[in-house]
Amino acid sequence: MTKKIVITSGKGGVGKTTLTANLGLALAKMGFSVLLVDADFGLNNLDVVMNLESKITYDLSDVLEGRCRTKQALVQDRIRKNLYVLPSNSLNSGSGVSGQNLKLVVENVSPLFDYVLLDCPAGIDLGFHRAVSCCDNAIVVTTPQMSCIRDADKVISILKSYKLDSVSLVVNRARGDLVVGDKMMSPLDVEALLDTDLIGVLPEEDVIFLSGGYALPMHSDSYKGYKILANNIVKGKKKIFDVTNKYLGFFGSIRRSIKRSI
Repeated sequence: MTKKIVITSGKGGVGKTTLTANLGLALAKMGFSVLLVDADFGLNNLDVVMNLESKITYDLSDVLEGRCRTKQALVQDRIRKNLYVLPSNSLNSGSGVSGQNLKLVVENVSPLFDYVLLDCPAGIDLGFHRAVSCCDNAIVVTTPQMSCIRDADKVISILKSYKLDSVSLVVNRARGDLVVGDKMMSPLDVEALLDTDLIGVLPEEDVIFLSGGYALPMHSDSYKGYKILANNIVKGKKKIFDVTNKYLGFFGSIRRSIKRSI
């Protein structure tokens, strides 16, 4: 049975689209067939992150308005042949799109895939409810900043009313040096505050910017974090990447000093 997961957040700019792209890639590398749906009408950029703009002929708006079949709008990833994207349209705000119509599109194409991930608009407006109504599971993305955590708490409260199979938490942009120095809230503290199962921790790392945010180098901590997250989703585990490990002990204190001086 296809697992449909909405990737959402309370506040914009927390790395939701980057997470959707790299989680999809990690699942595809495990051998699963994966579809990523850009449900953020008007502010879509999933195709940009994955460098697929030039391959787009049709998009989600064309499907919803009957100009093409769903399969015609699917775009195959350049890296993994079992990873596809259903792009959205930056010229369409989606104001005329109903949750029921979007759900029909997702249900029509989902039997072709093991996993369907929906990149949801930030916040709790119409676009949020439209995307959530298509899925059975949700992942809420937040950073360790209090304003983001507060907004994530609002989103989680609303998600509970949908009675989904699961609502999980991913803490993004965690800095181990600041956590060790008690200058940033730890992922476990965020989990306790939000009272939601933590299934992923992703570090703040320059390689994300340098790589364009997609197809991260295998030696990077971010790559390891995504690999652990994908494995948790597939196997139902709760192992998380330890962002503090390299900053503990004698050599860790040297790394923290270097980090502070940069």
